[in-house]
Amino acid sequence: MSESLAPPLAILAELTHRCPLQCPYCSNPLDLVAARRELSTDAWKRVIDEAATLGVLQIHFSGGEPAVRRDLDQLVGHACRAGLYTNLITSGLGLDRPRFLAVVGAGLDHVQLSIQDADAATAGRISHEPRSLDRKLQFAGWVREAGLPLTINAVVHRQNLVRLDAMLDLALGVGASRIEIAHVQYYGWAFLNRAALMPTRAQIEAATQYVERARAELAGRIVIDYVPPDYYARRPKACMGGWGRQFINVAPSGRALPCHAAESIAELQFDSVLEHPLAEIWESSPAFLKFRGTSWMPEPCASCDRREIDWGGCRCQALALTGSSRKTDPACVLSPDHATLTQLAETDAASHVTDFIYRRPNPLPQASDERSGHQRAAGEAAG
Repeated sequence: MSESLAPPLAILAELTHRCPLQCPYCSNPLDLVAARRELSTDAWKRVIDEAATLGVLQIHFSGGEPAVRRDLDQLVGHACRAGLYTNLITSGLGLDRPRFLAVVGAGLDHVQLSIQDADAATAGRISHEPRSLDRKLQFAGWVREAGLPLTINAVVHRQNLVRLDAMLDLALGVGASRIEIAHVQYYGWAFLNRAALMPTRAQIEAATQYVERARAELAGRIVIDYVPPDYYARRPKACMGGWGRQFINVAPSGRALPCHAAESIAELQFDSVLEHPLAEIWESSPAFLKFRGTSWMPEPCASCDRREIDWGGCRCQALALTGSSRKTDPACVLSPDHATLTQLAETDAASHVTDFIYRRPNPLPQASDERSGHQRAAGEAAG
């Protein structure tokens, strides 16, 4: 490996796109990978071995819902024996107690459990699974009994931010050591549902102030991570720590990606772990090299003193909102498209759309005239 290129810190192993929930902000691509196209158990084990050899420290088993794979305990055990720290990112609905204990026994180190709301009815409506919250709380109890550290992932947006305090109380109640309060990031399914999800500026300010107070009041009891939405930002965040710098994502089909949304950039060809070693992909794949570092940057990024802080922001967001993955991320106030981003956020936040386009194969949305109008406006802005 090149002296200047460090190994990835972590690998996100997206075992499957299958999931019992249909969340309208899911980070999976719109073109979901069918079960018959998923990597085999042996292929995943080889990827795990190659990741360990490459110098990866952590593996995050994700999806979809990774627990729908019957080989989850085998893969966790293999990763454990390879010396990787193992983390399960789950909806909590894919495992019964005996299977969960089998995964724990295989060497699982940590669990991240997603929640849609602290209110059962709203959580059921968002996830399109009426009893989802009850089942998640039951699962959280199993994690606590097993003695594993638990992180609650609370994805927030206009329709649930009013209960942010209740979601934090829920995390405390189930014994979580950490909560990640993450505003929806508008790619894929969330981009389709932007008019139903976008918070108002007042909601964002109130949420941010609440988190700051809670961090001070609950210091030592729970760690609170906070991910703000790009659409109200003035500076972009370093997406995934920079393109191809810290993380490698392997999709269910075997394609290796710099981030989970990268396949939205159709101009790039992503190599498969079925055809190339993981180290070769990390070090020399054209798709990973495309936006790695700073040499690709246009102005104003190229001469910006933050270019090695935010690494140009999000390439997928630049594509979605400007039509070009090479342009400055519109989340940056220096972008010529920043005002367009702000206007889109304010327009969507003021909409009366509440219905969701649910995550499912080949969705047939019953879009209202208002939502269709917002989507047309987004397309026009991207063009």
